[in-house]
Amino acid sequence: MMKKREAIVSYLEYQGIAELPGADRKLVEEAVVAASGAYAPYSNFMVGAAILLDDGTIVRGANVENAAFPSGSCAEKTALSYTVANYRNNKSVAIAIAALTEGKLTAEPVPPCGNCRQMLIEEEQRLGKPIKVILAGQSGIIVLENCQLLMPLSFTRSNLVK
Repeated sequence: MMKKREAIVSYLEYQGIAELPGADRKLVEEAVVAASGAYAPYSNFMVGAAILLDDGTIVRGANVENAAFPSGSCAEKTALSYTVANYRNNKSVAIAIAALTEGKLTAEPVPPCGNCRQMLIEEEQRLGKPIKVILAGQSGIIVLENCQLLMPLSFTRSNLVK
């Protein structure tokens, strides 16, 4: 028998960076710093990600474009890969993402692409605990309590079990 189901995403929305709690504000500021170091000569769309680890360490990543477009790397993927490779015993607590165009924070918060959402969900499942997601823009800040909210019907390890 057919059933109708709903996937509802709830999140907090702040008017600006100044409204955020201290640790979240610092993480957004670090994401903006990361974005300013992006290599984006083709799109001029500079994205930064900052991941807060459980020991207070903040790891930054920026997008890196390439003339062979698929060879580039997203900011979230860069930060997450560095975190896994270099801080294996630490757990990610939160990630902030910010994008700059013409040197200014984008008007709207910029969510991660599908590939990065998949990677974040996998990391959340590997750690066995939620990772807060903070998306920053001039018009406001969106805070999700976990990565799974970015992609409710995600492909996970359980899909591989026969």
